[in-house]
Formats: sequence, C-alpha cells, structure tokens
Amino acid sequence: MRIDALPVFFHPRQLDHKPLYEWAFGERIAHPETTHRAEGILAALSADPIFSIRPPGEVPMQRLGELHDPRLATLYQTAASLPASATFYPSVFPKRDQAAPNPLDINQAGFFCFDAGTPLAATTWDAAAWSAACAHEAGLAVAGGAPLAYALCRPPGHHAQRDLFGGYCYFNNAAIVAARIAAEGKRAAIVDIDFHHGNGTQAIFYSDPRVLVISIHGDPRDFYPYFAGYAEETGAGEGVGYNLNIPLRAGADGQAYLRVLESVVLGRLRLFDPATIVLSAGLDAYKDDPLGRFALETADFAAIGDRLGRLGVPIVAVQEGGYCTEKLGDNAVALLRGLRDGLAGETRIAVP
Repeated sequence: MRIDALPVFFHPRQLDHKPLYEWAFGERIAHPETTHRAEGILAALSADPIFSIRPPGEVPMQRLGELHDPRLATLYQTAASLPASATFYPSVFPKRDQAAPNPLDINQAGFFCFDAGTPLAATTWDAAAWSAACAHEAGLAVAGGAPLAYALCRPPGHHAQRDLFGGYCYFNNAAIVAARIAAEGKRAAIVDIDFHHGNGTQAIFYSDPRVLVISIHGDPRDFYPYFAGYAEETGAGEGVGYNLNIPLRAGADGQAYLRVLESVVLGRLRLFDPATIVLSAGLDAYKDDPLGRFALETADFAAIGDRLGRLGVPIVAVQEGGYCTEKLGDNAVALLRGLRDGLAGETRIAVP
C-alpha cells in the first residue's frame, strides 16, 4: 500500500485553549494539557518531509449533534462569553436524575462534567470544535482513498461521553470518525493505546455491534478514570462482545505491551474485519510521561504502529494524551512512521 505523503490536520485556533491549573485530590496543580503538546508534535512533523500539514474545514454541527447531546455545544458556546481572563471550574456535580440543567447558565456546568480538571473558558468552544474538525477531516481523507491520515487533536477527546465532558476532553474526536463510518453501513474498530482508559468512547459504543472498541490501559483500580476500563466490561445488549478492555499493571514495558497487542488485539481485529481502524493515539504510555506509569520507549511506538499497519486496513490516527513534551514529537513521528511502514509492507488478510 503506497503512501506518498501523510496528511496531517491541525488548526492554529486549537492553541488558544490554555487551562492554567486543575484540581487533583484536593490539590491545585499546573495543568498538563498545555499548548506545548501540540507545538512539539507540529515541530517534529514539520521537520519530516513525509507529512503534509493542512487545516481542516469546519466540522458540520449536524455531525456533532448526532453524537453528542446538543446541550454540550450550547454550554461551550455559553462559556465563550466569559471574560478572556476567566476560567470556570465546575464545583457542583448533582445527581443527574434529580436535576434539570440549563446549559445557558455556566453555574450549572457541573451537570455535564465528571471531574474537576476540565475547565471552561472563552476559548473552549473554538478549540474543541476545531479539534473535532481535525478528526472529521482525517476521516474524510481516509474515506476518500488515503490509507492513513492523522488528526492532531488538541484538546483530546476519548474521555468525552455523549452528554459529559471531562479528562481534558470536550468532544469525542475518535467517536465522531467511527460513528460516521458506522452510519454508512461499514464496520469501524477503535484501538485506544492511551495510558488512560477511554471511558467516553466505551460509553458511546457500549451497545453498538458496528463499532469494536479495544483499549490497552493502566489498571483502573489504580489509575484514572477509576470507574471504567475493567476487563469484565464487554458491552451491553447487541454490543456484548464488542468492547475489549486490557488493563495492565504499572511498569509494563514495550515487550509486555507488544505481547498483548500480538496475542489478543490483532487477532480480534482480524476477526472483526473492520473497514477502517480509528487509532486513539495517546502517547502517555511513554516511560517518562508524568501522568502515565508504563515504560515504553520511542521505538516501541514505531513497533505498535508497524503491527497495526500490517493488518492492511486504512487507519485514522487521532491524537489523545501524552504529556512528556520533550519527547512527544519524537513519539508521534515514531508511531506514524510505524503505521506508514506497516501499511506499505503487507496487504490485508481477510479471516473467514
């Protein structure tokens, strides 16, 4: 499968979102989801001639409304009227079956939020909408014949549910791509390699047999998001068997990670036989990541990409987490080059 130039989608207004801090276990700490993340990746991609960086078109509101409760967009647009210097942190989280929230009232934002680390600001709507647009555009590029496209989504998306934001995520970018594929009558598989379980992605497709969701992540008994990501969570209703969680203990290195990928994940993907793989490309499994506790090296991301690429299935890579800004660009390039090389090395093998 020949790939001459790898399309990359990013919009500069994604950099306007600048949360300064978050609350974690009662402590106010510097917010790790900074502009340096995207800037580091952009710099690394710009220095490599195989990448073609371009801005996306706007994501259709219909596409957001099909996947997310329209009140989320209303809430983010309400936040756009906040003073430029203001940051709003939800602090009241009501029992959802006992509240009738007004998304036009910023003080009621806690109804739509599940943690204290994901603030709202005047820039939230623009950044989140353009982040979703990058994923949507990358999905269109692959649907149009590109074997591989990358969405540099910032803020990330895999913790966002249909009607909830959190985990630094406002819209679920990977889910937007997969839902469009499913709506066209095709199978989509989401493979989430972020250190943290994508609870939002799981919740969105938990009853949907058209989308296979696979996640390798830190054990939720010890790591965020704590309430989801357990191995026994396999789906509901018609979706039973289409949700696969593989939690690993802290310290898992590249060898352990690749063993799981090769012994479990690749076989399940072949059996499902998706038309497209959506890769939730979190890079916080890196050994020096301040929020992750795995021990992967940069070369391991290349190996992960190679193994997935060798399935011969078109891939939409969507950026999720990754907070070691010094190495984030190197790790992103390694993963994307691995995907590209893998796709070029083997044709698709169908399973009866």
